[in-house]
Amino acid sequence: MDLSFGPAYEAFRAQLRAFIEQHGHEAPERVDLRAPRTLAWQQELIEHGYAGRTIPREYGGHGAPPDILEARIIAEEFARAQVSPGLAGQGIKMLIPTLLHFGSEAQRRQFIRPTLYGEMIWCQGYSEPNAGSDLASLRTHAVLEGDHWRVNGQKIWTSTAHLADWMFCLVRTEPDAPKHQGISFLLFPMSTPGIEVRPLTTMVGDASFNEVFFTDVRVPRDSMIGQRGDGWKVANTLLGFERGMLGDPNNTLMRFNALVELMKRETVDGTRLIDNPLLRERLMKIQGRMLALRANDLRLLSAGVNDTPARLAGLVVKLVGTELRHELEALAIDALGEIGALYRGSPLLRDDGMWQQHYMYFLGLIIGGGTAQIQKNIIAERGLGMPREPKLA
Repeated sequence: MDLSFGPAYEAFRAQLRAFIEQHGHEAPERVDLRAPRTLAWQQELIEHGYAGRTIPREYGGHGAPPDILEARIIAEEFARAQVSPGLAGQGIKMLIPTLLHFGSEAQRRQFIRPTLYGEMIWCQGYSEPNAGSDLASLRTHAVLEGDHWRVNGQKIWTSTAHLADWMFCLVRTEPDAPKHQGISFLLFPMSTPGIEVRPLTTMVGDASFNEVFFTDVRVPRDSMIGQRGDGWKVANTLLGFERGMLGDPNNTLMRFNALVELMKRETVDGTRLIDNPLLRERLMKIQGRMLALRANDLRLLSAGVNDTPARLAGLVVKLVGTELRHELEALAIDALGEIGALYRGSPLLRDDGMWQQHYMYFLGLIIGGGTAQIQKNIIAERGLGMPREPKLA
């Protein structure tokens, strides 16, 4: 069976490999959103068409037509080489495609280019203390006063709020409407007076999440994406992009390749970890699931290019991807034995402690962005057409 993509695509792959071989050393080992090296690498990738490839040129992208095989080759080659494929995050992976779908021409021209180039960092104002799984019950509200909205309320579990320049935020603008119909989608700078950010330290040891409080925050009237009261539709579109980002199979492939290298490098009594039959069996099971997730990704790419609904294929990505990723990181922890239990500050740490950090981080991501239980309900009800979960009386 010939699984190659054909001569034209293999020529494209060879061209990309040559680029990575020539320029890969310029890529940052760790993504620091503000670091000049990170931003320079992002710019170089966009110029060569390996980031922002299909975003129109008038908005700062490379302007290439959609091509699922080229997209797959780009993802494969950066993962194979374990070289950063550029910036991701909430602005690039979630907001830009939402703006392309719902944004006005003025909003696209204002926000897409600086976001794509990493000059504008975004955070997501969705979760609230009493509206976690039931997002539509959010209470943060905005009242129209002349040419401005006045926003009051609180968000929580807001990642990167302490770094962000702007927030995209769900607010209730129609208090008397049914809860799913009274929500709007606003954009505003984090420097707006009345915004307070308080860090939340997680078990990883970092304050990557935050509480955000709004007290009489004034937002220009035209800072809304979509129509007033239609924010739930915009939010659900964006959440679809988030589910895909959190379970990205290409990131999983990159970590899988790193795990294989780790297990080849580390030894116990002279035997490589990858030659341990129990560990190797776990590794192969993960590889099988990862290949299935990547095949599912091709279905999603195909649906996107053909403008057809992805349906069930899109709904499973977040649940399967985050659980698989946690399992992958857990194998590294187990394979490292007593070294796997170490954390920051130890000279015996491997790979600067990234295995331990990702193990804890992805345990959190199984909950974040919609818990595994919520994802299963979505898959059952929207994907499989099963009856809705009964509500407690």
